[in-house]
Amino acid sequence: MQNRLFAGLGGVSLLFTFSFFFPWLGVIPLVSFVTLLGLIAIDLLLLYRIQNGIFARRHSPDRLSNGDDNDFGIHTENFYPFSIHVGIIDEIPFQFQQRNIWFDVKLKPREIKVISYQLRPVKRGEYDFGRILLYVRSPIGLISRRYQFDDSEILPVYPSFLQMRRYELMAISNRLSETGIKKLRRLGHSMEFEHIRTYVSGDDQRSVNWKATARKGDLMINSYTDEKSQHVYCIVDKSRSMKMPFEGLSLLDYAINASLVLSNIALIKEDKAGLITISEKIGAIVPADRRPAQLNKILEVLYREKTRYLEINMELLYSTVRTTAKQRSLLLFFTNFESLSAMERQLPFLKRIAKFHLLFVIFFENTELQKLKEEPARNIEEIYIQTIAAKFAHEKKQIVKELARHGIQTILSTPQQLTVNTINKYLELKARQSF
Repeated sequence: MQNRLFAGLGGVSLLFTFSFFFPWLGVIPLVSFVTLLGLIAIDLLLLYRIQNGIFARRHSPDRLSNGDDNDFGIHTENFYPFSIHVGIIDEIPFQFQQRNIWFDVKLKPREIKVISYQLRPVKRGEYDFGRILLYVRSPIGLISRRYQFDDSEILPVYPSFLQMRRYELMAISNRLSETGIKKLRRLGHSMEFEHIRTYVSGDDQRSVNWKATARKGDLMINSYTDEKSQHVYCIVDKSRSMKMPFEGLSLLDYAINASLVLSNIALIKEDKAGLITISEKIGAIVPADRRPAQLNKILEVLYREKTRYLEINMELLYSTVRTTAKQRSLLLFFTNFESLSAMERQLPFLKRIAKFHLLFVIFFENTELQKLKEEPARNIEEIYIQTIAAKFAHEKKQIVKELARHGIQTILSTPQQLTVNTINKYLELKARQSF
């Protein structure tokens, strides 16, 4: 039933009502009613005389990327010999918590149209997509005919492979600096000469090959190979401290996305990438390797990981690192500390790990506390809240200093900048040959 039909019925009702008070209206109300019934009959005939007047199909990727905008489309095709208006509902999974996936489309006879939209998942797992519902109206527009297409499918949501591909392309084309990743100055040229190539923005100007530049008429530089086959392990804490959400994603998901991107960059740089996940018990271990299937192995492991509700077992982590990483490796430990006392409980084991490996402890700034600090206080209660927020923010900086005092390097990052800051640190160490 459409608004036009309600308006028509309301108008006819008013005419019949007024005819009691104004006899001069005569048969006008009856004629109007018969005309309305005739239009309804014509509308029904137009819409239902063709069994399958429209077709729809959902275009979706094979898998979704967590935390990213994923592209979807609804393919529609009009088989009616006249123009139609179509209202489209796509039954998207409940995890998105959206009830506004409604599209109004006008289709000419035999016209094909694709409606594009995007969905951003914030949890890994399986997402169940349902039917596509279409409500078709003819040019008369009094009633609508419902079509439904059972286009049900279950799509897995993996860690952010779209982000991984974006950084991969930039790493290959030497354009990482365009996304905020620093181009780091190399300390000398102790590496092996590889080839001469064209200069691109961000290259070290000291590497310019002036003889080749004179011959080619374009700026050319010497390219050197980095030291290869170093071991890089991402250690992901999946205990309750990583459950905290920021912009829909949990800290664990931010750490997982950063781990996937970093593992891919490490493999591109011909290092060996590995993975360890842990809470009160060991979750998964992927020994460092650089075989072609290594990235898919890491991706599948990260897809299944979930936060747990107990504290991390640091003694178990220490023994696992000692048995898994047989040679000196770069360990990037993604965790979170909300207080100095929480860090001090883990400090003895971090110090022991740092004796054998280059350890980086990566934890998170609380951006919500930062917002509280910046808001103007209007009463005593808000002053008290701001004071507590400032105290917690200061403790984060104290944690950095305390870890540095014991020779443990740190990365304190906002969740949104975690991937960029982690890659920056890896490229810096790679440039300095520091591990």
